[in-house]
Amino acid sequence: MTPTVSPLARMAEVAADPDAYVLAWKQSHPGRKVAGVLPMNFPEELLHAAGFLPVVIQENSEPDSEGRVILAEFYCGYTRNLADQAIKGKLAHYDAYFVADHCVQLLGAADVMRYAQPEIPIYFGQFIASMSESSTNGKVRGEMGRIVREVERSAGAPIDQDRLRNSIRLYNEDRSLLRKVFDARRDGRLHLPAKQIQDLVKSSMIMEKAEHVALLKELLAHGLGTQAATGTVKLHLSGHFCHAPKQELLDLIEECGAEVVDDDLYHGRRYVTTDVREDLDPIDALTEWYFDRNVNVPCPTRVQHDADWDTYLSNAVNASGADGVIVLMAKFCEPHMLLYPELRKMMDEREIPYLLIETEHEGLPMESIRTRVEALVERISRRPARVAG
Repeated sequence: MTPTVSPLARMAEVAADPDAYVLAWKQSHPGRKVAGVLPMNFPEELLHAAGFLPVVIQENSEPDSEGRVILAEFYCGYTRNLADQAIKGKLAHYDAYFVADHCVQLLGAADVMRYAQPEIPIYFGQFIASMSESSTNGKVRGEMGRIVREVERSAGAPIDQDRLRNSIRLYNEDRSLLRKVFDARRDGRLHLPAKQIQDLVKSSMIMEKAEHVALLKELLAHGLGTQAATGTVKLHLSGHFCHAPKQELLDLIEECGAEVVDDDLYHGRRYVTTDVREDLDPIDALTEWYFDRNVNVPCPTRVQHDADWDTYLSNAVNASGADGVIVLMAKFCEPHMLLYPELRKMMDEREIPYLLIETEHEGLPMESIRTRVEALVERISRRPARVAG
């Protein structure tokens, strides 16, 4: 008799080896296509409704050899790793690629993917990044329509509106279930290692959504356990827009006596924070989603007068009662580098202890980072309790 695998174990398995899941899915779904999606703004619901398995392409763990040759060293580790995977044929199981622009480096990686695999179509959506202009809504709505037509062309059939509504409901359900986990962690009702929280979100980016929803329901029905708090200092993790922080880095932070109580990582709360409205025309609703998600968790790649990341971060720290912030910045991430001084200014003004950790695809100086995290935890432990506000 085959032993039953727990929902957490299954999601961790998928998160650890996305390629194995995709290949197994293709084998069990003959004739179906897999769409590789690049972070962060592409509406996956359109692909799901068209019959694709949408998969956010993940950074792999192999050392880069080709990627750092074909792309300049000042590209971030994720984009160089994407190029590396493409040149080595590691992405051959995808039938098409879709990206709604995020940054110049990501588009450079997409160009390498197109060069390395000319037989695999790739579509670039161009959402306007200036969110507060009077013409922005119409332009985004127009681009959403062009994306629909491209998805339909790639699928070989029109997108059925009822199927699109069903896809939106399914994705909303998955996000809602994941938010229950995040909210329970923030409120102190749940203590899970940060790497397990990452597994929940990362597996959602890879798996068939109905399968993932079923696992989340089973997980929540049986309870997530009553683990004790992992540390005496509560931290908020901030940053990392495209790829997941290394799990050994998350483990290191907790080994130093800290507990992660909230985050705004892409492989975290950022990915699940915003639902698509179900009471509107689906394309109008996806257009509104593009705006709403930047209000809920602002992104430095977007410009919006009534939303900024430093205010969001201040409010998030206040809501969770976090004692400090660790900013995880992918090396050479220009949008993050440009906004970081504003974040630092806010944290200095509010006397929020913080630490900036610059990450790379490989070669993280773990012991040096350990010393710095231990110093942050010690500094927080010795200071008087901070008054929220």
